[in-house]
Amino acid sequence: MNDEISTRLSQLESNAAHLEHQVEQMNAVIVEQGKLLERLKKEVSRQSSAMETLEMERIKSNNAKPPHYQ
Repeated sequence: MNDEISTRLSQLESNAAHLEHQVEQMNAVIVEQGKLLERLKKEVSRQSSAMETLEMERIKSNNAKPPHYQ
């Protein structure tokens, strides 16, 4: 009986160590994904701003001033 309990305890400890390792790995992946997400958000924001600027320049170039304003 004592041998069985010892075996089961060893198995539980092994499983707990394995799960702890997996949690650490998943945490590292989540941290990296968070960093990537922030970088991508900044890039999208920057590109959106650039697109807005280009669109405004295009609109201004297509809207010529009436002759009496020149």
